[in-house]
Amino acid sequence: MNHIKLLPKAASLIESLRDIGYSFESAVADIIDNSITAKAKSIHIYFDIEENELKLAIVDDGTGMTKAKLTEAMRPGSQNPLDNRDRDDLGRYGLGLKTASFSQCRKLTVISSQKNNRNSAVWDLDYVAKNDEWLLQLPDETEVSQFYMHEKLPPNGTLVIWENCDRILDDTVSDDMEDIVNEKIADLQKHLELVFHRFLAGKNKINIYINDNLLKPFDPFYSKHPATDELSEEIININGEQVRIQPYLLPHYTKVSASDYDYYAGIGGYLKNQGFYVYRNKRLLISGTWFRIIPQSEMYKLARIKIDLPNNMDHLWKIDVKKSHASPPAVIRQRLKKIIEKIAGASTRVYKARGIRLTKSDVAFWERYSARGEIKYTINKEHPMIAKFTENLDREQKHEFSEILDLIAAFFPKDALYSDLGNNPKEVTQSKEVSDVELEEKAVFLYKHGVFNTENIDLLKNMEPFNKYTKDWEKFFAEQIQKGNI
Repeated sequence: MNHIKLLPKAASLIESLRDIGYSFESAVADIIDNSITAKAKSIHIYFDIEENELKLAIVDDGTGMTKAKLTEAMRPGSQNPLDNRDRDDLGRYGLGLKTASFSQCRKLTVISSQKNNRNSAVWDLDYVAKNDEWLLQLPDETEVSQFYMHEKLPPNGTLVIWENCDRILDDTVSDDMEDIVNEKIADLQKHLELVFHRFLAGKNKINIYINDNLLKPFDPFYSKHPATDELSEEIININGEQVRIQPYLLPHYTKVSASDYDYYAGIGGYLKNQGFYVYRNKRLLISGTWFRIIPQSEMYKLARIKIDLPNNMDHLWKIDVKKSHASPPAVIRQRLKKIIEKIAGASTRVYKARGIRLTKSDVAFWERYSARGEIKYTINKEHPMIAKFTENLDREQKHEFSEILDLIAAFFPKDALYSDLGNNPKEVTQSKEVSDVELEEKAVFLYKHGVFNTENIDLLKNMEPFNKYTKDWEKFFAEQIQKGNI
């Protein structure tokens, strides 16, 4: 069989490589992966705007590269994804440095140092397109001293420079450039604090800085809060490797401060961020998904499940180049379904008995009932204040009033309340502020009409709205009796 060797034209392939689908945040995270794999303990990210041109530099204190290793690292597809890798390696395809960079800029410069011996290489996509060949430029020592942030490179480490950043800032950006860059920096900070939160914390932590500001880890599981419910860990063995699954239930909003509740909601809120969080070698790959096992639901909005993978299961999970997509294999999906069922049992109460009254007290204005798989809210017509009011009505009036109460209950605004509680639960305030003086006047009225007496005053204490009284009911009625008011 005859064959012919076909090589893609460099100019055409360039634009294809640029459109793999990286976001700005995921592209920077991919560069940081290389720094962590190189054993870096400190990683700095710098932004500068010069003459309306954005420059970005990422510099680490890792092991650095020789000239030969640097040249190989600059080769697109420098690593076979099927090859065995070091267990701590965060890469797979050998594409991340190039594709992540090309997705954001047209000029990529890498300077790497070992014992102050510096080597550099440049991919200039305009130069490649002009010549229509993959021509890697190798600057000499005198040229290296002209590069952006070259002075920040330590004796051992690597500096990655992005220039001509046409994908970070487009041609429409003008007077608002500084504000847009600051917004992108803020978004990048939040992204990196989540993706690398396990590296930013702990004994062997790695420090990551943006313009010399140290990033703080964002733990999506709020694992240090005493009200966080950490359920039992499960371990799944596949081909001699372990997949560790740890479910968490975040604290109810009544158990945390308003600021903490908002902070741990994350971007998009609790409803969006529920689900599985998949890590490979402690690096977050996927977050806030149920892998289409179940839909997002208010019932599970505080549920977040950590999944830890070794780096030799990428092919089973179909992890892509950007490290932003994964799909669990069938054997894992079955176990995940069972784990979700456990969470449902832990996070909700299931009411199966017919007509069970679900309120704690018989003297609340509203009651919650569960029957035949349905939950209903009704007005408590036996509340002493309602009962006293209807006492003086004739038969027809009592019937009409009862119908009115049923209509009010039937049109309870459940959809609006559901939405408000899901988005801003601490802002939902329904109770009317009633002063102690008003409560005392109403209580005296009920006392005089025989609704309760000093022998069963506990009825008043547990009755809405009298349970909001800030003083002592026994003392109040003792004084009223002594004064002859009742």
